[in-house]
Amino acid sequence: MSRWLVVLLSCLLVFGFTGLSLAQEVVDVQGSTTVLPVMQIVAEEFMAQNPEIEITVSGGGSGVGISALLDGVVPVAMSSRKIKPEEMETAQNLGLDIKEVPIALDAIAVVVNPANPLEEISLELLRNIYTGEIKTWEEVGAHAGEIAVISRDTASGTFEVFNEHVLQGTELSPEALRLSSNRAVLEEVARNPQAIGYIGLGYVSQSVKPVQLEGVFPSEETAKSGEYLLSRTLYLYLAREAEGSIAELVDFILSEEGQKIVEEAGFVSVN
Repeated sequence: MSRWLVVLLSCLLVFGFTGLSLAQEVVDVQGSTTVLPVMQIVAEEFMAQNPEIEITVSGGGSGVGISALLDGVVPVAMSSRKIKPEEMETAQNLGLDIKEVPIALDAIAVVVNPANPLEEISLELLRNIYTGEIKTWEEVGAHAGEIAVISRDTASGTFEVFNEHVLQGTELSPEALRLSSNRAVLEEVARNPQAIGYIGLGYVSQSVKPVQLEGVFPSEETAKSGEYLLSRTLYLYLAREAEGSIAELVDFILSEEGQKIVEEAGFVSVN
C-alpha cells in the first residue's frame, strides 16, 4: 500500500512540475527605451489577466532590440523608428517575415533646464547647437554660459529620428554627451542649468522645460496632427506573423484598454 502511495505522489509531483512549466510560457521583448515604460505597464496588466504567460521587457535602444530580433534572441522588438532597409534585407536573408505593428504616436521634445529663459528655437539654431557651430546660450538669446549639449547614443531610435530631421546629414558635435536612455537625458538636463536635450513626450516632467520648435509646442495634439516637426510613430517588430501568446499581447496593446495605457503614459493612441 505504501509503495503505491509513493508512486502516486511521484506522479502528482511530475504532473505538477509539468503543469508549472506549461504555465510559465515566456515572451521576451527588448529595444527602445522610449517604448519601455509603456511596454512595462502593458506587460504587467497583460500578465495579471493571463497568469500562464510571462512577459519580460528590457531596453537597450531600438537598434539593440532589432538586432536581437534578427539574431533570434527575442521574438518581439520595441522601436522608436522604422526598421532600416538594410535590417529588413538581413531579415529576408535569414528567412524572417518581419511584421510591423504601430502601437503609439510620439513627439521628440526639445528640453532645457527650467532656469533657462529660452521658450522657442528654430530648426536651424537647434542644428547649429548640436553640430557645435553655436556654443553659448547668448548666441540664441538665452542666459549666459556655454551650452551643454546632451544627445542619445547611436543605438537609439530617438537619435535616428533626431539625426534625420535635425542634423540632416551633418555630424553631431564630438563634445556632445551621448546618453543611453531618455531617463538619463531627462536627469542630466534637470540637473544642469546649461543643458539642452531631447526626450520622448512621455518622459517630459516638471523637472525640465520643453520649448517650441519652429513655433510649435510638442504635445499630444501636435504629434497626432503631424504639425510638430519631430513627431513619430512607435512600433513593435515581430519576427513573423503573430500567433499564440504574441498575438494575444499585440491584440491587448491595440485594444481600448491597451491604448488607454499608452495615453496615460504620455503618448498618443493610434486608434
